[in-house]
Amino acid sequence: MHTSTGAALRGKPEVELNAKHESSTPILTTVLNSLSDAKAENVVSIDLRGKTSIGDHMVVASGRSQRHVGAIADQLLKKLKDTGHRDFRVEGLPHCDWVLIDSGDVIVHVFRPDVREFYNLEKMWSGDRPTEPVVA
Repeated sequence: MHTSTGAALRGKPEVELNAKHESSTPILTTVLNSLSDAKAENVVSIDLRGKTSIGDHMVVASGRSQRHVGAIADQLLKKLKDTGHRDFRVEGLPHCDWVLIDSGDVIVHVFRPDVREFYNLEKMWSGDRPTEPVVA
């Protein structure tokens, strides 16, 4: 279940968080704060624990244009470096339609809105983990 924290951000872009995330890793907090400061839009955090081993959290956000997507990504990379996080990989910065920042525990996707709509990662990753069939 997602709850909005828009009011808590005092006028900053709305962020959707799973209730489990509120006391989560420092890197997730850094990512969400940086996205909010950069005026990223429609920020959604998805708990991946128990769904995949690629990371603990996925954050999906939009920028209004290629320039905004690039600025959001640049600001996030600077913030990660400033807080001591150095082991991450970046894809897509030259074109800025979709920038992926993989820090290991937190995977961040910053999209232009039409590209985000096309790939619809939230739908793919937000579903519940499939349950094992019971064998009697």
